[in-house]
Amino acid sequence: MASKPNMLIIMVDQLRYDCLGYSRQAPVLTPHLDKLASEGMWFERAYNHIPVCGPARQSFVCGRRAESFGGLWNFSLGMQVGALEPASYSWARTLQEAGYVNGYIGKWDVHPTYDPTHYGYDVFVSSDEKYREWLKERHPDLAYANGYFGETDPLPLADTRTHQTADMAGRLMRRLCEESAGSPWQLRVNFQEPHLPCRPAAEFAGMYAPACIPEWGSFRETFANKPYIQEQQLRNWHIENYDWTEWAPIVARYYEIVSQLDDAIGKLLAELDALGRSEDTVVIFTTDHGDMCGGHRMLDKHYVLYEDVVKVPLIIRWPGVIAAGSRCDQFVQSLLDLPPTLLAIGGSAPSADARLHGESLLPLLRGTEPAKWRDEVVASYNGGQFGLYTQRMIRTREWKYVWNCTDVDELYDMRDDPHELHNAIHHPANKRIVAELRKRLYDILHEAGDGIVQNTWMREQLLAGRKG
Repeated sequence: MASKPNMLIIMVDQLRYDCLGYSRQAPVLTPHLDKLASEGMWFERAYNHIPVCGPARQSFVCGRRAESFGGLWNFSLGMQVGALEPASYSWARTLQEAGYVNGYIGKWDVHPTYDPTHYGYDVFVSSDEKYREWLKERHPDLAYANGYFGETDPLPLADTRTHQTADMAGRLMRRLCEESAGSPWQLRVNFQEPHLPCRPAAEFAGMYAPACIPEWGSFRETFANKPYIQEQQLRNWHIENYDWTEWAPIVARYYEIVSQLDDAIGKLLAELDALGRSEDTVVIFTTDHGDMCGGHRMLDKHYVLYEDVVKVPLIIRWPGVIAAGSRCDQFVQSLLDLPPTLLAIGGSAPSADARLHGESLLPLLRGTEPAKWRDEVVASYNGGQFGLYTQRMIRTREWKYVWNCTDVDELYDMRDDPHELHNAIHHPANKRIVAELRKRLYDILHEAGDGIVQNTWMREQLLAGRKG
């Protein structure tokens, strides 16, 4: 085994924590990812820190909260917004300087101009662009009719984006193995699924009967005492009158594309086996954020910090280091904790200007619980295609508090109300816990350089009781 292991990082887009079979929650079949989890460590409390594609992925590149460098929302929306510049710290560059050969394939969303080769990657394959060109040549008459709500994909399974991405990633992995000349490599593979619209191929379409899809525990949402924007989100999507009979087919297609994605990832992992590199490669699987997919009657992910979008799957397999079948119950901020973890795995330290916001998971991976670990996770949201809207969240084992700067705050008792249906912010018995959570939230945001708490007006909302 090489002294420095290879690293295969598989990131998918918009996958719910409960929609992997290994979570034992939703009835979704994911045998390949379940096997990966059984051979490594499954994280039961991994959380995203900002459930928006671009800011989340920018944070992963540099290991910092998005607000600290201005990555507030997706730059593809057309609004003026900051993006992570190439001069910023990148852990991939540190690994590169330490001898790693770095490859990147798939969705980027970090900068509208600069690609991954400006952030420490030796090779970048824009799989989406290549796939579009290939698809136009091979299937020039391909057309879809149901928009974001999804439909059966008429393409052969081998021609779908999931499986073409896996094929391209497998070829790139083989190239890294052949051209690294004994040096370790790091490959980041980015699938665009199961982000809506969900279009499963014939082999997976119909795999889950809508009549057998159970309602989410949060589906009977009334929005009583909730921020106005949540119910407005339904109107924006024209789904305010959808009952479960309308939602079940949409959820079924989501399940189906997750199973199809699992099949594609299984092919990529089989290629790693065929190359004889599974034993000296750390495999990491995660997502940028979750998906409402009918939870709280909502589509997509905007204007909320519910568990549906902030709790995420995270799997790490490291043969010879992580005991098979391991489970971690500690709070993890996945895209913030992975950068220092990857550096530690590669035997490198971040440069002085890195100022990482996460903690290395290495002690947890080795089964040596650190003397002190965080007792909470913090997430944020800053608006998007339906307008700007600022939120900050702090989640402990017992409580979730959401600071909605321009609307009613939210407080959920996560033990008695795990589906977050009842906003308890104004219950007199909760006054003390609200004050404590606001102070803890303020301290974490202030230390991370979040500008929202840097002015007196907003600071007084949290610390001086100036919030209704």
